[in-house]
Amino acid sequence: MDPLSDVLSLLRPQSYAFRGLDAGGRWAVQFPPGPGIKCYALTHGQCWLWMDAGPAPIALAAGDCVLLPRGQAFRFGSDEAAPAADALELFPTTRVGSAVTLNGGGTCSGVGGYFDFVGPHADLLLGVLPPVVHVHAEADKIALRQSIERLMQELRDPQPGSALLASHLAQMLLIQALRQYVADHSERGVGWLFALADHAMGGALAALHADPGHPWTLQSLAEHTNMSRSSFAARFKTTVGQTPMEYLTRWRMLVAADRLACSQEPVANIAYSLGYESESAFSAAFKRVIGCPPRRYALIQRNSEKPAKSSATA
Repeated sequence: MDPLSDVLSLLRPQSYAFRGLDAGGRWAVQFPPGPGIKCYALTHGQCWLWMDAGPAPIALAAGDCVLLPRGQAFRFGSDEAAPAADALELFPTTRVGSAVTLNGGGTCSGVGGYFDFVGPHADLLLGVLPPVVHVHAEADKIALRQSIERLMQELRDPQPGSALLASHLAQMLLIQALRQYVADHSERGVGWLFALADHAMGGALAALHADPGHPWTLQSLAEHTNMSRSSFAARFKTTVGQTPMEYLTRWRMLVAADRLACSQEPVANIAYSLGYESESAFSAAFKRVIGCPPRRYALIQRNSEKPAKSSATA
């Protein structure tokens, strides 16, 4: 798989409770902070988006799509002074895939919901994204809106296979938005996600992800990209924000963490498969990156339960 697919496979995004909103007159809806990535598409009218901590208010028009990946509280509305309904009271009583009507509707409408992550390392993706990802390109806005509307249809009127199809649609929607964001910001963004738009650095990341247990060196990676050792090292650090060996170590530990949490595989087997000649060396690296020894991490993950998810979405 490619690096983005690898990361999303580790995080295992899931879709929950996509709904619509049809608002009329002066209106606003306040959303509490919560986990995951929120995703919204405005289908009619216009409104404003306010983040409790983040950028200045953002004007949204019909067709616009936004991702909100930081878990912050936010508010949609017609104007800053409009009284705000509480999303926790407005949406939970409405069936998923259906729309809530506010103030009689007719002025502004949209659809949306959120993705939560089963994998424990959501910061691997969320940490490289800003508080708001605003999709501007017309073709991408249409594709995202169609994906959301199809997802809502599957949730509203389940057919055989709807649960699996909804999951695929949700992941497709997320990937579409991330692709567009990378395309728009690759020249000024720093991080593994932006590096995917760089042919040479994307190729290096793909090689590391394809075989993380290989005995990679700075020289072998540079040769893989047809660059000199010094040029490759400098460009990788500038683009990704880490040295190649720092990135490789972190990725190995994230892969190991996923295997420890999801299987009964012995620590020694995982260590050797990821390029470590001894379990002790692997354990030291794992503790340095993840924060606790591998066996303790596995025990914590197997005994932990995810907290209850909020059902306030629009």
